[in-house]
Amino acid sequence: MTTDYQDILYEERHFETGEVATITINRPERMNAFRAQTCEEIIHAFNRAGWNRDIGVIVLTGAGTRAFCTGGDQSAHDGQYDGRGVIGLPLEEMQTIIREVPKPVIAKVRGYAIGGGHVLALICDLTLAAESAVFGQVGPKVGSVDPGFGTAYMARCIGEKKAREVWYLCRRYSAQQAVEMGLANRAVPDDRLDDEVDQWCAEILAMSPTALAIAKRSFNADSANIAGIAGMGLHQVRMFYQTEESREGVKAFQEKRKPAFRKYYK
Repeated sequence: MTTDYQDILYEERHFETGEVATITINRPERMNAFRAQTCEEIIHAFNRAGWNRDIGVIVLTGAGTRAFCTGGDQSAHDGQYDGRGVIGLPLEEMQTIIREVPKPVIAKVRGYAIGGGHVLALICDLTLAAESAVFGQVGPKVGSVDPGFGTAYMARCIGEKKAREVWYLCRRYSAQQAVEMGLANRAVPDDRLDDEVDQWCAEILAMSPTALAIAKRSFNADSANIAGIAGMGLHQVRMFYQTEESREGVKAFQEKRKPAFRKYYK
């Protein structure tokens, strides 16, 4: 893949003690929902920044103010998304590269971080949110689920009871609630978010990059088994997507009505 991205923006900025790469999901007209092309470009950009020794921090964000990311693009989903991978998205690879690059990754969240976008923010090392940010899951509302990092890893971060609440009820949570739950590190006024992220980046850049890389690998080692759970679970999700129950969720979402799941639950 070339660096002529269609769905993301990539920028490297110089700080006094190093470089920061910012990867921006650039689909504001789709609330920064990702299709297969988006995932491929995110993977490429993380590899590009992650192994550049001049770069000390990677920031992941979304274009505009309405959304960080709202997960998989339902217009590209008809029982299967529009690319490679178990469910037509290279989801496992995208989640893995965020965890595997040997430097801290900061999610900068404005607006909605929903569904798969919520999971993206979760698996970043740190999450800084504007007060306008809204966190939550929608999987059971649209006939879907994240059977790996979105569930098992979330339980490690916020506790199993709260994680089950997030998934079973699909409620929305404010930035401050996300901080209190452990889904985010800090919530600040919207007009201060850029400066806050820059401050955290500057502090990280002053640290030993080798020590940070070891620390990140050490944290990841404790939850590495979740990748296996995710791989197995996505095969189940793939089969689920072929059912009328799951298709009803996508259809209802597109038609802007409440789904009637139970008539297909036989």
